[in-house]
Amino acid sequence: MINSTAKALRYGWRTRRAWWFTASARTRERFARTTLGSFWLGLSNLLSISALAVVYGTVFKVQDFSSYVVYLGTGLVIWNCIAGAVQSSPNLLRNNASNLKNTNIHPIFFSLEEWAFQVQTFFQSFGLVLLALSFFRHDLFLNLIQSGFFPLLNLLLFIYWVPLAICLLGAKYEDVFQFIPIVLQLGFLLSPILYVKEALGEHTWIAAFNPLYRVLSPLRHALIDGSLKVEQSFVLLAINAVGFLLSVWLLERQRSQLPFWV
Repeated sequence: MINSTAKALRYGWRTRRAWWFTASARTRERFARTTLGSFWLGLSNLLSISALAVVYGTVFKVQDFSSYVVYLGTGLVIWNCIAGAVQSSPNLLRNNASNLKNTNIHPIFFSLEEWAFQVQTFFQSFGLVLLALSFFRHDLFLNLIQSGFFPLLNLLLFIYWVPLAICLLGAKYEDVFQFIPIVLQLGFLLSPILYVKEALGEHTWIAAFNPLYRVLSPLRHALIDGSLKVEQSFVLLAINAVGFLLSVWLLERQRSQLPFWV
């Protein structure tokens, strides 16, 4: 297990320039004929945040609108990162079926390329959203620097190993592709993003057992409050580290079967 996992990770490290470049090329191609380019990523998030803040701020009769905008905005941009990575995962290997069947490229390359694409998308959007939200809360970037490292690291690990595990299932079982949108929709509605956790009342346990929210919450908490929940962050880091190693090992173990699945 250790040798096979290390072999896959060494391949990923050796090819880091290639998969990062191809991910960057996808980003450039995505906005090749637009005037604003990748600014559309942040702009689309800002438009969503503005609309949702006005609507739900009115529905929930929010007293402190500025704080609510920051709360909703930080939560939404992090959620979009998680949802984007998970939603694209079931067809990851199927989209690279030709390469899997006709080349010797290790499949970890395609998972890392997709991860790099999602990371680039996130940071391009995240930076612009934080800049806009800084008009309501001036210490967001300072809080990110002071307290955001471990929550951000946990987010980046999570959006690699969970989509990798899902794409391995999706390569073998078509039902996964149908199931993931349902999970994401329910996850969004059950996660305190548009509303505070206390609004769940006696059902706050739903947020506690929601794995997507457990990744989102520490980073949002660090951005808004400037504090780090050390014990929670290290427990989550340990879970992500184990999940990361297991998913890479599973990929290496199933490597010979993947061409027949896709």
